[in-house]
Amino acid sequence: MRAEYDNQLRLAVQSFLFTKDNEYFNKIFEGRTYYGTQLATRLAYFPSPKLRLEAGIFLYKDYGNPRMRQVQPLFTAIYQTGPHRILFGNIDAHLNHNYIEPLFDFERVMLNRLEEGMQYQYTTRRWDIDAWVDWQRQQYRFSDFQERIAGGLVADAAVVRDSSGWLVRVPFQFLAIHRGGQLDTIETPLLTLFNFASGLRVRKEVGRKFLHSWYADAYGTLFHDYSFTRELPYKNGRGLYLNLGADTRFSKIQLSYWRGNGFIAPQGGPLYQSISYTVRNPNYTERNRHLLILRLFSDYKLTDGLTLSTRFEPFYDFTNKQVEFSFGTYINFNREFRLTTLKRD
Repeated sequence: MRAEYDNQLRLAVQSFLFTKDNEYFNKIFEGRTYYGTQLATRLAYFPSPKLRLEAGIFLYKDYGNPRMRQVQPLFTAIYQTGPHRILFGNIDAHLNHNYIEPLFDFERVMLNRLEEGMQYQYTTRRWDIDAWVDWQRQQYRFSDFQERIAGGLVADAAVVRDSSGWLVRVPFQFLAIHRGGQLDTIETPLLTLFNFASGLRVRKEVGRKFLHSWYADAYGTLFHDYSFTRELPYKNGRGLYLNLGADTRFSKIQLSYWRGNGFIAPQGGPLYQSISYTVRNPNYTERNRHLLILRLFSDYKLTDGLTLSTRFEPFYDFTNKQVEFSFGTYINFNREFRLTTLKRD
């Protein structure tokens, strides 16, 4: 936050328009189309240069549905000093956590935009840390549902950074899901699931006219079910996730390899899972998932605060010997406007 924002009242507007078509015909995650609009409008007040208080409203509507999908108030308090940043209320969610896709699904930016709870962020030249809790469903006495909580830690340490453009980082990612509580009237067993990922990230800045940079990532992933009662088909699982990519003048290109064995991540991308998320085959399992994914990303700045993004992602399923793909187009608008500077008594 900036010192000149002290005692200012500002208006923050975020708009997100999206369409994503998944042309899938497998038994793990069937084809579907997302098409809609989201709008978050907030008033932000700065009682001091280190404190930001926000209040607003979030609107979400799917096209082809006359009703709103979600209407929800927004409240956030943000305290920042030096490299430390603490959020209470609506936290920096989804893509801001920087999880790999097997642990945290990209489509949550459309389907589960908001997260509420607490978050601690620490950012320096060497470290990037994000620790967070998302309280997904509150339980009350005699509820006929379980409480739902998610939380995690993403830490990324730069171990090599030099003037020639080399950057080597060691990431660690942890994600926990819990469903339970002691106030409900149902007999559904408690569920506690853990996911881990760690490995090595290498990036080289090239700075040429066409090729800006290239990178290579290698992650090992783990899944463990810590529940007292076994409800899932696998108690433990693992995976290998490799990425090779380049940032060019016109687009970003990434080739991803996934090899999973009994891997389950409740908030991860369904394609990486060993259990089915389909309507017609809900009990289907596939212990060994083996995928090669090509990703083509493009971002176009249309004007200040307005960006058009596209994603084209074909993949080959080695196990089922089939090629499928998805394509998405996204428009993001993100701007802040100063309304006034309030006077102190």
